[in-house]
Amino acid sequence: MNQNKIKGRAAQINPKNRFEKLHIENLPDEEILFDEGFPSDQKIKTVFYKDDSKSVIAKNDSYDVGFGYSFNPYRGCEHGCIYCYARPTHEYLGFSSGIDFETKIMVKEDAPSLLEKEFRKKSYKPDLIMFSGNTDCYQPIERKLKLTREALKVCLKYKNPVCIITKNSLIQRDIDVLKELAGLKLVTVTLSITTLDKNLAHKMEPRTSSPDMRLKTIEVMAKNNIPVGVNIAPIIPGLNDKEIPDILKESAKLGAAHAGKVMLRLPYSVKELFIEWLDREFPEKSKKIINSIKGVRGGKLNSSEWGKRFRGEGELAEAIHKLFYLSCKKYGLNSERDYISAEHFVKSPPEQIEMFR
Repeated sequence: MNQNKIKGRAAQINPKNRFEKLHIENLPDEEILFDEGFPSDQKIKTVFYKDDSKSVIAKNDSYDVGFGYSFNPYRGCEHGCIYCYARPTHEYLGFSSGIDFETKIMVKEDAPSLLEKEFRKKSYKPDLIMFSGNTDCYQPIERKLKLTREALKVCLKYKNPVCIITKNSLIQRDIDVLKELAGLKLVTVTLSITTLDKNLAHKMEPRTSSPDMRLKTIEVMAKNNIPVGVNIAPIIPGLNDKEIPDILKESAKLGAAHAGKVMLRLPYSVKELFIEWLDREFPEKSKKIINSIKGVRGGKLNSSEWGKRFRGEGELAEAIHKLFYLSCKKYGLNSERDYISAEHFVKSPPEQIEMFR
């Protein structure tokens, strides 16, 4: 066992912030706690900071993502997925993309009211809003703060369409609001599943719901007539790509109707974090996996080019795409698309008794 391993965190280092001239390698001692049951494992508490941002949605201009806006009540994510492409955004806040991203979370306490203000603006053009466009809107602190739940109620009030993607079964808590949205054809839900291997998931995304719980959540959504699907994201060549058929099969069996995939991309410091994680957790096959990743990225570890960043390129990428496509066809996924529209958006809804208390 690594005597210095930080318990419950995927990242074990804080890479240098590319925007900061001063870099402190180690965390201050006062931020490190020790779990009495695991004397050899360090445990770092999560700290939450108030985010005074005056805007809560971001306009999307990328043609390859399929939504007009993204809504993010939290910056940073306690799920701690080692591969997360959003990690480098924490550097804009003066933090690191490593342990800081998982343990220093910015919270937009006014997110629901800010969303309502956006809807009321004359300049707002109704469009599909992605919840979790950057970090997961159902990460652990949401259980207490309920910012995502309240924001969904705002979307229902104004009849603005929503798509949600998450790795957390906490979304089941909001089944009442989601059923209302689904009845008006205003929502789709997607569970992100990277592996069915519980041990791999725990190493790679330590504070997400287990794969079994995510599959159960697909079943719950489907039984409540809420359009639901699965996203295999990211596909890591040489590590989880062989699981594509099984993930799609199990998801379809439980009611998933649509499926998507995203090839792993490692922007900026995520390269360093992911390689350190691979060397630590899978030293015997680390080099092979790295070479496979380069095989779908034109010899590199990242690609930001539209049309290639999600799909990859080259023979291996095409083989993975074919495996995904044939598996979707075999299990009846993506045979029909869920239709949701912003055509029923209400700029000034009548005042009504507060719902879902």
